[in-house]
Amino acid sequence: MVYSKQMIIRQIRRKPLLAIGPIALLLVLYLFLFRGSDSSSSTSASSKKTKYSYEKKGRGWFSKNKDSIILQDLPQNHISHYDLNALTTSANALENKEQVLILTPMSKFLPQYWENLNKLTYDHSLIELGFIIPRSTEGDQVLKQLESAIKKQLSSLKETEKWKKITILRQDSDSLKSQLEKDRHALSVQKERRSMMALARNSLVFTTISPYTSWCLWLDADIVESSPTLLQDMIAHDKAVLSANVYQRWTDENNKPAIRPYDFNNWVESDEGLKLASQLKDDEIVVEGYAEMATYRPLMAHFYDANADANTEMALDGVGGGALLVKADVHRDGAMFPSFPFYHLIETEGFAKMAKRLGYEVFGLPNYLVYHYNE
Repeated sequence: MVYSKQMIIRQIRRKPLLAIGPIALLLVLYLFLFRGSDSSSSTSASSKKTKYSYEKKGRGWFSKNKDSIILQDLPQNHISHYDLNALTTSANALENKEQVLILTPMSKFLPQYWENLNKLTYDHSLIELGFIIPRSTEGDQVLKQLESAIKKQLSSLKETEKWKKITILRQDSDSLKSQLEKDRHALSVQKERRSMMALARNSLVFTTISPYTSWCLWLDADIVESSPTLLQDMIAHDKAVLSANVYQRWTDENNKPAIRPYDFNNWVESDEGLKLASQLKDDEIVVEGYAEMATYRPLMAHFYDANADANTEMALDGVGGGALLVKADVHRDGAMFPSFPFYHLIETEGFAKMAKRLGYEVFGLPNYLVYHYNE
């Protein structure tokens, strides 16, 4: 064996062409048989003017497919496809399994709010919850209370009864130091307060809205009583923007249970309101519900009729955020809560104006009540 190897080496040294010839022949055959098919397919593709050839590149005995190497390094399901044209917003949302995002800016945690929220009969597996909490000492306490309530619920409910997803955000912008009702409703702080609220609402919706969200329900943390069928009742109207009428339970001067209007941000524009706005500086706003700013706008809160149809609709120009249902596409189209004077309006009232400027109609339900916490 040793002798034969030595003989072969000597032959190659004396006549090197004997070794080079067979190697060259193999190389020519390889290029003709395997590379030729790639070039012909490439030529044919270019002659048909196709944008891209999906033929695997680099086929051959001694080459690796680069596409395979790249795909091996990518995580699973690294590309998601959503067809927003297939997303529906209909009056039969539950039947069509349309997903809802309930959004709540939360500066205080009320157990009644949480209990009321959990009584909603819309399929919880189709509902996502989004909360935004101030970055303050009070906010720290609210976060603990909310997380505690969520954990308690998760341990007691069946898998089918749980919310699809819960997102909690900590606000990255400022909020009013005092959240007492008398302080936060003072006219002098309205522009500052509502600008802060607008920033929080925008952060919340644009962080939590998903490609599969059909409806957004803005539900204030102070709303402690509403119908368990709130979502079905409001969605049945199939409106782009729809506000419930926010009232409050209280004990009257005769020590008897009574109800009274609470939210005056649901209104119809008036000539007086437009005239007042025209006299303001660019950076000033009109705020509804204050004697110092007499707009004489028709307020939905004053149109409640206990004996009338709860499904009665009323066209509006301004809305509040107590219980506000919005088709998700309205937000996707760019309608947000202006934190700046927008036609002399701000936050939820500015949102209504922006939605209308985008071509959407805005409505309210004067005879459909939800109830605000009485401090």
